[in-house]
Amino acid sequence: GAFTACMTGLREVSGDRVILDRLRAGRPVLGVCVGEQIMFERGNEHADTTEGLGLIGGTVDLLDADVVPHMGWDTVEAPSGSALLEGVENERFYFVHSYAAMSATAKDLSAEQVDLGGDEHITWCTYGRSRFAAYERGPLSVTQFHPEKSADAGKQLLRNWVGTFSK
Repeated sequence: GAFTACMTGLREVSGDRVILDRLRAGRPVLGVCVGEQIMFERGNEHADTTEGLGLIGGTVDLLDADVVPHMGWDTVEAPSGSALLEGVENERFYFVHSYAAMSATAKDLSAEQVDLGGDEHITWCTYGRSRFAAYERGPLSVTQFHPEKSADAGKQLLRNWVGTFSK
């Protein structure tokens, strides 16, 4: 996916409002790959800068690596307390992307009437001279890697995600 095309399509069908409404209600949202990227403040892709949803502080940029795209299996560095990566902390996940948010910070979303609550957990993967991977805070969970293509580790991550909201 491409950041600009994704944001354009999302806004055309009011998907941005749906995501904000879910988060306002404390309902879970999972973004994968470009679905993760659009949660950030902006994306710089192919000389275009596009505003994202702004739910996570940071900008999506081209990977700084000798070979782009990043395609294949890599391990991630899961932080202590990660609900998404519980039980799969040292497993490999499947990536396919050329852009990523290489920093992530919690944002005050009170203007959007969103309170994510909880602690933020940032998971990292290093590729070339870039670091990126996943972010979770309250009902918002996002991954640069593809859990649906990540075999047993991805299946467990998805179980973990569903389990955090079925308690």
